[in-house]
Amino acid sequence: MGTRITLTASDGFTLNAYTATPETKPRGGVVVIQEIWGLCNFVRGVVDRFARHGYLAVAPAMFDRLKFGFESEDYAAGSAYATMGELMKNFSHQTALLDVAAAIKAASAGGKVGITGYCFGGNVSWRAAHAGLGLSAASGYYGGGVPSYIDLEPQIPLEMHYGDRDTGIPLEQVEALRARYPDVGIYLYPAEHGFCNSDRPEKFDEASCKKASARTLEFFHKHLA
Repeated sequence: MGTRITLTASDGFTLNAYTATPETKPRGGVVVIQEIWGLCNFVRGVVDRFARHGYLAVAPAMFDRLKFGFESEDYAAGSAYATMGELMKNFSHQTALLDVAAAIKAASAGGKVGITGYCFGGNVSWRAAHAGLGLSAASGYYGGGVPSYIDLEPQIPLEMHYGDRDTGIPLEQVEALRARYPDVGIYLYPAEHGFCNSDRPEKFDEASCKKASARTLEFFHKHLA
């Protein structure tokens, strides 16, 4: 359904992206931020799904500045984790937001733009909600490293989704986030980390993902209309 494209950030850097366009007039735009695995099958599927729901969706390749074209489907490979660990050591959230902004610009052809992301992408979604970047709403999934962004106050409507059995994101961090920002919708599900990635059967929780995805869709329908 979708297609591979390139985006150009404001500093001139060119990065890969995946986009899908609805068959009818878009009801808005959505930027989808990947997990640490790159523009893998799961992320492309999310982009396609948003297009089926009427949104012009764009997923930027967030690691292209460090390893151009990187993506992996081998979730169990130790070598893949080692590669991503090295990438994260040199990752810059400042330049990352330039790439997010380029994706927002592309998605804005569909109207008001929302952002969503998973794991690494949930963290980036919160940071983008703080930066604004012309976004109208954000809905992030199990963004790790909560203490690293808890002081970044959202500037747009925001909701977040977490699994209550996520061993990488302690519940006390989630509750601290909820206490700090009572206007942010923070939802818990009986699931592990990565509960929306259907390509990882050991993590995927269909019921939780369906409920969270429905909330995101309703949230975007409300704020991007």
